[in-house]
Amino acid sequence: MARAPLLQISDIALTFGGDPVFEDLSLVVQPGDRVALVGRNGSGKSTLMKVMAGLVEVDSGTRVASPGVQVGYMEQDPTMEGFETLGEYAASGLDIDEAYKVDMVAEGLKFDPAGKVATASGGERRRAALAKLMAEAPELMLLDEPTNHLDIEAIAWLENELKTTRAAFVLISHDRAFLRALTRATLWIDRGAVRRAEEGFENFEAWREKIWEEEDQQRHKLNRKIKQEARWAVEGISARRTRNQGRLRALQDLRAEKASQIKRQGTAAMAFDGGSTSGKKVVEAFGLTKSFGDKQIVQGLDLTVQRGDRIAFVGPNGVGKTTLIKMLLGQVAPDEGNVKLGTNLDIAVFDQTRAALNNDMTLWENLANDPELGVSGKSDQIMVRGNPKHVVGYLKEFLFDEAQARAPVRSLSGGEKARLLLARLMARESNLLILDEPTNDLDIETLDLLQDILGDYDGTVLLVSHDRDFLDRVATTTIAMEGNGQAVVYAGGWTDYRAQRGGDFVEAKTASKSLAKKQKSAEKKAASGLSFTEKHRLEALPGVIDTFTAEISKLEELLADPELFTKFPAKFQKATDALIARQNARSDAEEEWLMLEEKAAG
Repeated sequence: MARAPLLQISDIALTFGGDPVFEDLSLVVQPGDRVALVGRNGSGKSTLMKVMAGLVEVDSGTRVASPGVQVGYMEQDPTMEGFETLGEYAASGLDIDEAYKVDMVAEGLKFDPAGKVATASGGERRRAALAKLMAEAPELMLLDEPTNHLDIEAIAWLENELKTTRAAFVLISHDRAFLRALTRATLWIDRGAVRRAEEGFENFEAWREKIWEEEDQQRHKLNRKIKQEARWAVEGISARRTRNQGRLRALQDLRAEKASQIKRQGTAAMAFDGGSTSGKKVVEAFGLTKSFGDKQIVQGLDLTVQRGDRIAFVGPNGVGKTTLIKMLLGQVAPDEGNVKLGTNLDIAVFDQTRAALNNDMTLWENLANDPELGVSGKSDQIMVRGNPKHVVGYLKEFLFDEAQARAPVRSLSGGEKARLLLARLMARESNLLILDEPTNDLDIETLDLLQDILGDYDGTVLLVSHDRDFLDRVATTTIAMEGNGQAVVYAGGWTDYRAQRGGDFVEAKTASKSLAKKQKSAEKKAASGLSFTEKHRLEALPGVIDTFTAEISKLEELLADPELFTKFPAKFQKATDALIARQNARSDAEEEWLMLEEKAAG
């Protein structure tokens, strides 16, 4: 028997004081759906997700969630008034015996539940909102850019959690590797309409191009028919006779049909100008060492950056990637070692905090008040790589219309802010680009364009990113910062780095590493008596046991509260039952592990 849909939206219309955002929009989310929601920046992805969550009131149409279905939405900018710590916010709404889930999710997402709300960064707040959603485990999860502000390790953790969940989810993300790994259907917002394909994001581009090709063919046929009928109307004397007025009306209908077609938005006119050529050696670093208190950022790093290099810096959040780049630029002094900058450098910086943009000023003012672009005050022109251009004309090249030009920056979506910052950056001549998390919030088409122009850029690029696909497409060298001052240089992008890191040729092998390899080889040999499934089960069981142990510890802490039994007897009983179940499960897992170990040993 077919299952009822989790969520159904029918004939939705929504207008925000101007052109319609959506008209006659309908969609259904079924149990088990894993859906990518894609579309241009500003196309309405986040708005549609808020409609699905019931947070935006529509002008007409209906939204129906099946009875008993919980729909969870990850807020982009969560309101945390009344909560002292991030953990308190994330655990709000959970039963007391479920609060331990927040700590488990927080470990995977790498945020501190004890962190104070008053001093939390935007990224920490977003991670707390994501932790809240994951701990609540609703039947339908609506995830709007969940990977923003996550490092690659946390993204991998989240990816694995979503792979194994039974919940349905709809996912907005700029991370193509993340979308490819997780989705089995695609919703595409294009010019106010929503199309659905029963294929994951991996096939999105081929599907999109096919639709556009069919549109172009239909448009070509329509234009040809209009041309033929127009020639008849002009040249045919009989066109003026009464019996041919129907044909004239049909021609008017054809022209109306063409006028009603919504033109596809073009691509932004993005380009970097390398300007003057830098010296062959852009940066030379010798023995760089830097610490902040007990935290070692880098130790003894030697590095030469050549003109034309595309160097990516990867590693966990807070490991010091941005600090290392600032040391290479001479902006932060090392504790030991020295840096020598090359000659004739023109440096342009894309800052992940978007600090160069003033949210209270208009787009026009943000471009027309920039001394680095050679303009100030209320100028209506800016210098774009040495040539004067009208501000509005330049903004149109980056897909902003005249109304947006006079709107405050705070009205823009995250992706539009990133595009505006790129517009400022690309107005300058440069031969050394510093790109600190440039991919956050950008739509797929702009990402494709950005990586293409970086490929054609004559200068040098230093890049910080957690987008694995982008790293693979852009980077020629990867510097992996793995903590404790380790910064290791690898050839290629993210996939190349991972392959080399697990290979036999990683530099500086020590005797202990050699011994560990021998032990691992011996373990594989000893496990030859196991089946393929048993071998993988043996490898997985320690992690399973650790998970049960962590859950048991949290439940024991909960039950240690002397007031729990008297004030919340039902929750006390529920926590007690959960503790007994997990203790039994851990015992079974330990017995299974011992049995497989004995079998592996022969």
